[in-house]
Formats: sequence, C-alpha cells, structure tokens
Amino acid sequence: MPKKKFYVVWKGRKTGVFTSWNACKRQIDGFEGAQYKSFANLDEAEIASSKKYEDYKGKNTKKPTLTDAQKAKYGSPIIESIAVDAACSGNPGKMEYRGVLTHNKKEIFRKGPFKKGTNNVGEFLALVHGIALLKSKNKEDIPIYSDSKIAMSWIRQKKCKTNIYFDASNKDLLELIRRAEKWLKENTFKNPILKWETKAWGEIPADFGRK
Repeated sequence: MPKKKFYVVWKGRKTGVFTSWNACKRQIDGFEGAQYKSFANLDEAEIASSKKYEDYKGKNTKKPTLTDAQKAKYGSPIIESIAVDAACSGNPGKMEYRGVLTHNKKEIFRKGPFKKGTNNVGEFLALVHGIALLKSKNKEDIPIYSDSKIAMSWIRQKKCKTNIYFDASNKDLLELIRRAEKWLKENTFKNPILKWETKAWGEIPADFGRK
C-alpha cells in the first residue's frame, strides 16, 4: 500500500496543506505559476507551509524508502550520461522539458513552455531531443536516463500515445510531437535508454524541483 503524502500549495486557488493529491490538484490545475510540493508527513508539510516556496524548490522532501542494502542492489547511475525530465503545471497544462549532464546538472537543452501539454509528453519529447542531439554529435554510446516508464515505452513504440485534445492553442506542441515521431521512424540509435531509480538515487538530475 503506497505511503500517504501531504501537499503544500503556496500559490494556487487555495493555499495551505492538503491531504490528498486530488485536493491539491484542484488548487493548481490550470493555475498560472502554481507553487506546490509533496511531503512525507504532516509535520513537515505544516512547517513548510509557514515558510517560502523558494526554501523547498528543487530539494528532495521525500524520506528514503530503501535501506542501504536495498539501495546497493541498484548500484550507481552511470556518470557519463545525460538525464531528461519534464515539468507540467496542470494536466494538461503549461509544460516544458530539458536535458542535463548527469554528473554536474549542466543544462544542455531546454524547450517550452508549451500550452496544454502533459508530463509524459514532455518526457517523450525530451528523450527524442536527447537521442537526436547525441546522434548528431556521434555519441551513440552515451546513455540517457528518464524516470518515466511511459515515455520510455513510447520511444520503443516510436509513437506518442497521448490523449491530449489539440486545438489552435497547442498546435505547436502537436507539430513537435509529429516531428519527433517522424525522426524515430526515419532514424536508428544505439544510446541505452535507462530508468532513473529515484528510490535509490534521489530525484533525477534534470528535475525541475516543482513536485
């Protein structure tokens, strides 16, 4: 049974501590510039709600869920690699994605924001962007990390299987998805696409720090 989380909303329709994701989501979904984060227990959430969002932005507020012995089973991430991630305010909502060097978190590409996107779409586009970038530099031995199993499966299928409704407001996003799918169908790549093990290693280096 998944552990209960608590959510602090600093900027949204209503602010404060919320005891479920659905309650939190109602406050931030579609809200411009929403600021929120999840916490492992109520005490930490209440303390955080009395402070500033900037005090917690980008920091890991989740308690370790694995013992050292369990973490050891995952080994360590490959340092010479890149990591990708996406952030989305709402579902759908304003979405952006980026890629960084795993060892020092140096940003190597960033796109967005796009209107009416989703996190999974952003993760998919980030992976394709990373794959194409490495191929153009003849670095097809460099692994790419993602924490999205869904996006990784879409890469294997060479298809972004989103249910987003597209209209004039997000047609640029649809065009980018089509270009990414076309690239996957017309190109081959050798870069290993690896799952970032968040439980063992913490947040992925490309994380936007908005959870």
